[in-house]
Amino acid sequence: MCTLTLAWHVFEDAPVVVAANRDELVDRPSEPPARRDWERPVVAPRDSEAGGTWIGYNDAGVLVAITNRWIETDMESDRSRGLLVRDALNHESAEDAVRFVERELDERSYDGFNLVVADANAALLVEWDGHRRVSNFDPGVHVVVNVGADGNYTIPGHRPDVGEQQAVNADSVLTALQPEPGEESREWLDRAATVIADHEYGVCVHGDGFGTRSSSLIHLGTEERTFEFADGPPCETPFEPVDAHV
Repeated sequence: MCTLTLAWHVFEDAPVVVAANRDELVDRPSEPPARRDWERPVVAPRDSEAGGTWIGYNDAGVLVAITNRWIETDMESDRSRGLLVRDALNHESAEDAVRFVERELDERSYDGFNLVVADANAALLVEWDGHRRVSNFDPGVHVVVNVGADGNYTIPGHRPDVGEQQAVNADSVLTALQPEPGEESREWLDRAATVIADHEYGVCVHGDGFGTRSSSLIHLGTEERTFEFADGPPCETPFEPVDAHV
């Protein structure tokens, strides 16, 4: 499971604010966020196994983040989804990044995913389960998990109980993170950090060999961009500022 919360054009001072948990095998190696001079400057963690990433932003203020998507059947993939995120981060705008992803899906095969791309001008969701669906997010708070986004879920038949529970958890997070009157972006992000670490909401996961490996707080403001990272389950790992700028 993975959980991504996005507040897009909710706050005047920050068009893109994100709190996200990454769930992964505990023995899959990774590197914490840092400035990475890929095709353009990026701040992102790195998957040491495949070389890609699961979340990050670039010097143009484009955020790209991915969750796995649970689907009914196994798909034959020839490339890591994290490399798709890395490549999407090379683009000047969210719209350009999504157009790239659409072309890429015509040429290569990937396992199922939900991909969020956002900047100050657009926020989009690309869903891939063998069929491609692209939709625009309206201004507001959004929650993306493995079974879908914002109440639009597809529960796989081979894991109905856990899929239904994930949908319930996502709805609970979405309800809890609706902006409060007068709330500012930093206040919302602090509250989001608490919610995604609280086991009451079920999105901080502890399993046998699998669980929430890290958590990211990203604030792409009009004056400043920041990344805070918990290099472990957020219920027991403090968020630390990432000393990297683009």
